[in-house]
Amino acid sequence: MTAGEPMFQNGTDQHADFEAADTVRSSEPGTDLPEHALDALLCFDVYAASRALTRAYRPLLEPLGLTYPQFLVMQSLWETEAQHSPETSSPPTVGALGTRLALDSGTLSPLLKRLEAAGLVVRERSRQDEREVAVLLTTPGRDLKARARHVPTEITRLVALTERERLTLQATLRRMRQNVEQSGE
Repeated sequence: MTAGEPMFQNGTDQHADFEAADTVRSSEPGTDLPEHALDALLCFDVYAASRALTRAYRPLLEPLGLTYPQFLVMQSLWETEAQHSPETSSPPTVGALGTRLALDSGTLSPLLKRLEAAGLVVRERSRQDEREVAVLLTTPGRDLKARARHVPTEITRLVALTERERLTLQATLRRMRQNVEQSGE
């Protein structure tokens, strides 16, 4: 680093990658760190990062009246509605939402109930198959999209990863999740 050069770029220390690599190397089996030490557990880093992100969302979502899981449901509904014409496709079902969000019905149903009570969505039983329940955005639910538009941008800014780092991390996390889910079959 030269004199006058900023120590931080994009909110991160330029040397953090080297320090992180040293931490990872020190947690490899055969080093001084016991293999079951907290710093050696991948699950802890994933858990701690998830909690930090969820905390970062809170002040952005509170003015919208949403919790983080509710935001994910709304984001999925906004996305689905933007991709499909109401005239040519049917609305998403509770089951499809659960699959998309990796949530079981015991978790998703109370979320939808609260969103419905807030007037953002309505649930309707299918006339063709009573077991299926469609989830539809209401006008206030649609209008909320414009007020929430800044949320992903602000989180991206807070995370301060390059586009390449973000894509690599997402691909790694998705592969890890798929591997774990497949091993449990």
